[in-house]
This record gives sequence, C-alpha cells and structure tokens, in this order.
Amino acid sequence: MGEFVSLLRRLNVPFRVSEESGEQVLWVPSAQLAEQVRMLYERYPQGDPEFTVQAEPLRRGPGFVQQLKLSRMTAAVLLVTFVVAAVTLLGTSADTLRWFTFQDFRLVGEDRVMFLALSETLAAGEWWRMFTPMLIHFGWLHLAMNAMWYWELGRRIEYRQGPWMLLGLSLGFGLISNVVQYGVSGASLFGGLSGVLYGLLGHCWIFQRMAPTPAYSLPRGVVAMMLIWLLVCLSGVIDLLGFGSIANGAHVGGLVAGCLSGFIGGLLARRSARAA
Repeated sequence: MGEFVSLLRRLNVPFRVSEESGEQVLWVPSAQLAEQVRMLYERYPQGDPEFTVQAEPLRRGPGFVQQLKLSRMTAAVLLVTFVVAAVTLLGTSADTLRWFTFQDFRLVGEDRVMFLALSETLAAGEWWRMFTPMLIHFGWLHLAMNAMWYWELGRRIEYRQGPWMLLGLSLGFGLISNVVQYGVSGASLFGGLSGVLYGLLGHCWIFQRMAPTPAYSLPRGVVAMMLIWLLVCLSGVIDLLGFGSIANGAHVGGLVAGCLSGFIGGLLARRSARAA
C-alpha cells in the first residue's frame, strides 16, 4: 500500500492507516471521499509516478442541494421540527404547544399549569403525544443546536442503513427518551430532539466499534464532548446557573437505547461481513 499512500499524499487527501485483524485499513473523513479513493485505488493500486493532480483530480464532495437529495429523511424530520417550532412560536404559544406535549395541560391563572393524567390522554386516543415532544423546542438556540446535530448524525445513518432505519430509530429513541423523562420528572413540560440525538450518537458510536464503517467515523472528541456535557447536566450545574431545566432522563434514556441498537446493528453487520 506504500505507493498508493504516497499518491494520496501528493493529492493532499486526508487519511490515516490502521492495523485491523492483521490487515492495513485506510480511513478517510467522509463516505463520499471513501468512494472516490476506492475508485482511485482500483485504477492505481500501485500508485503511479506519472500521476498528477492536474491529470486526475478527485471530485469535490456534493453541494448542499445534492446533500439534501441524499438525505431526504433527515431533511424531512428537520422540516417537521421547524414547522412545529413555528406553530408553537418556539414553545411560547400555549394554545398550540399543548397539542405536542407528552400530557395535555390547561393554564390556571397566569403562572400555573395543570396537566391531565396520562391515562386520560391515552384513553382519548392521543397516542401521538408519546413521540411529539421530540419536535418541541424552546428558543432559537435550542432549535439550532439540535437541528445541527441531527443533520450531522442523521445523514450518516441514512447513508449507511437507509432512510427508514433512520426514521425508525428516531421514533424509537424519541419514545424511549420521553417515557424515561416522564418516569423521572413526572408531570412536567419537556421537549427537544436531544434525547433522540443521544440515541443516534450512541448508535453510531457502538456500531462503529463493533463493525467499523467510514459513515460512522465521528470526528475525534465528539463522543467525549457529548458525554462530558451529559455529566455536567446530570451534576445540576446548569440548573444552578439559571439556564433552565435539562431533560436528563431523556438524554440518558436515549443514549442507553442508542448504545443497545448500535450493538445489535454492529453485531449483525459483523456477522454479515464474515458470512460474505
């Protein structure tokens, strides 16, 4: 592989080489670049001393419009999230917000909220409330941060395992994180994609450890940063600083569920690769 590695260096392609099960594995930052490098290797497995950037430049990655076409389910979930943010006025309109909360509620006076019992809510057939808190956001920063991370993680899963797997995981993590948060805090107002995001993070993290794939190779430090943030939130420091309540139950529930799904998915992918 030495000659081919030299070729990549001359082309200024970012990469690293590792030893996996007695074989050398070449890693690049993105799935799109991995496909280009694979095609290049098929043509020049021994490198080519006459090869120059001008003679055969690598293609640029897809633009934003092309990324949308390749990530339609990711974009669709975000579009629904933005619509809910608009109709609820980022969580400030009680009249519309109450249709998306885990439990229906009524305002009593100016500063009191009375939640209906969950059993009454489900008996009325409002089963969608088990999922819809994931679409609620309180403020532009809350929405922007969650949307950014969903775009980053959702596209990876959609590329590697398909749009319906992404939708299934998102709904599953949303359900689990909402139920865990309700179990921890009881009747309360909570929402946001963060529980789903911790699920997607855990899924990519453990799947990558079980069955390495370029799509789930997260930038260095991302997992550590998210876990440190989770510990900071669990410590109660954020509440003490007056930044508002954090749905820690949703975060932990989503992360545990994501690690479990990543373990199962990675194990199945590993067995499939061995069988092939």
